[in-house]
Amino acid sequence: MNNNKVALFADSTCDLGNDLKDRYHVNYVPLHIIIDGKDYLDNVTISADKVYEVYYSQKILPKTAAVNVIEYTDAFMPWISQGYDIVVVNIGSALSSSHQNARLAAAELPNVYPVDSCNLSTGSGLLVIRAAELIEEGYSGAQIQEKLQEMTGKSHASFILDTLAFLSAGGRCSAITAFAANLLNLKPCIRVDNTCGAMSVGKKYRGKLDSVLQKYVEDELSSYPSDSIDKSRIFITHGGIDSYYIDLVREKIKSILPFHEIFDTRASCTISSHCGPNTLGILFMTK
Repeated sequence: MNNNKVALFADSTCDLGNDLKDRYHVNYVPLHIIIDGKDYLDNVTISADKVYEVYYSQKILPKTAAVNVIEYTDAFMPWISQGYDIVVVNIGSALSSSHQNARLAAAELPNVYPVDSCNLSTGSGLLVIRAAELIEEGYSGAQIQEKLQEMTGKSHASFILDTLAFLSAGGRCSAITAFAANLLNLKPCIRVDNTCGAMSVGKKYRGKLDSVLQKYVEDELSSYPSDSIDKSRIFITHGGIDSYYIDLVREKIKSILPFHEIFDTRASCTISSHCGPNTLGILFMTK
């Protein structure tokens, strides 16, 4: 095992929040949020609540753009000049070119090790935390990159959508589908393919959000044998939702499995602009 100095980077979509970002010494590189021709930095110069406000008041949904090669290079260089390895964990390559751009930057710089999380939100964040633990254990950047890529299939992410309005506005589902879901009070589960990061629709729940969320938690945690689930931590990640629902989901998780830590975090602007408010998911790893 090497004792290299290693700096940990992640793009802003990993959704760890400031407390965990500081706890695990993660350097964020923000994606771009573009509204009406103006470029903002995700969770730096714009918030998800502002994204919602613009959508509801002006019917303008932002475009999102990847971290570019120059931004990655500028972020890495101060650490490289001090002799650090760089490990950077990216949103799944099926969803953004951020990982490809990190790879392009790495091709021109020494000791930069990009990781395609094949996931999004705290599905990526779980891998970021594992990277931080591996750094603490003394692994080199190259070793951490290899270990994380072997773990991507063990990070599981899904979300319940309360509304399809934002997916419809972004062209990811038809207006007719969104209307029908609203009419029938359907709340679909969006699942992340942890081989690439692509999203697909899973089970469609029907009913009030509180009962739907409890059934969803039951379904997700029973999808794997309980002894195969890594009980170190689980995330409740949301796009802006009343604390009542977060507490409800937390208590439901506790009633099923004894996780050591249950975190709740707010999704980035990038994630929120596609999913909308009242979106909530649980994200965890298997062994």
